Parts: sequence; structure tokens; C-alpha cells
Amino acid sequence: MRGVLLATAILAASSSYSAASAQDMTTGTVTGLPIPRYVSLKSDRVNLREGPSKEHRTRWVFQRAGLPVEITAEFETWRRVRDADGSEGWVLHSLLSGRRTALVAPWSKVKDENFPLYQSANESASVVARLQPGVIASVASCANAWCRITIAKMDGYIKQERLWGVYPNEKVE
Repeated sequence: MRGVLLATAILAASSSYSAASAQDMTTGTVTGLPIPRYVSLKSDRVNLREGPSKEHRTRWVFQRAGLPVEITAEFETWRRVRDADGSEGWVLHSLLSGRRTALVAPWSKVKDENFPLYQSANESASVVARLQPGVIASVASCANAWCRITIAKMDGYIKQERLWGVYPNEKVE
């Protein structure tokens, strides 16, 4: 009987989950934190597994500390995550960090496209840098459709819609 219950819990936890808005959010059964939510990878080597245990096959190995991922489910010490490309799988919770990061326009396929990083949250402000798609930034805050981000020693503002790792209109403090 316990095996059937465990299998049912794993199936429920691993079902696809799509969040279009904050009102779709639920809370995790393990942490009580919002689901879905963004976190980042702690390590340069994180296994993405088919299921929530070390016995499950590794689908992919992330090799980029700080990479943002979206938690879509929880099961014991495991978190189901999705990356910017839509790949999904299970990661041990200790390999994740609550530190907010984001990818600059990972969906961009235009060669040599870059995105302005402004000195203030205004398109008429001075441009302090131009960012290539896929750059990882630390998210300091987001409000009113703008996010303040840092990359290395650069600090500035970018339109929230150009980031993967924050929800549309999400306020980050």
C-alpha cells in the first residue's frame, strides 16, 4: 500500500505545471513557499534527473552556477525544475539557492542582438552597457516593469520583459 501511495505522490508531483500568472500559484507541500518560483543553481555541476531520487537516470547536467531555474513541484528533498529552454527534471534541493538571478533574453535568435542596461529605470537614461542574450545577471529588485540587475561590477536597469527569471509584473525586493 505504501508503494502505491508513494508512486501516486511522485506522479502528482511530477505532472507538468504551467503558471501564467501569480493567481495560478500554489504553495509547496514541503516548504510552504510559492509554486512556481524562481531560484538559481548553487553549483557548476547539477544533475537534472528523470524523477525525485538518485536512482533515477540523469537527463542533463547543468554546468553553470547562478543559472536561474523555475521550481514547479516539490517532493521530499527534491524539486522539479524547468530551465529557460523548457527542459524539466528533478534536482536535489541542496543544490538550489534562493538567490535571484535572470538570463537576458535567452529566446533571442538574432545574431549580434544586444540589450541596453540603463543607468536608471528610464529608456532616456544613459546606457551603461549592452548585454548579449544569455548573460546571467543578479536581480537586485524589480518594480514597475523594470529590474535593477548587476553583472560583475556593472549595475543598472533593464526592462523586466527582457529577463527570464522574473515573472511579468513581479515585484522583487
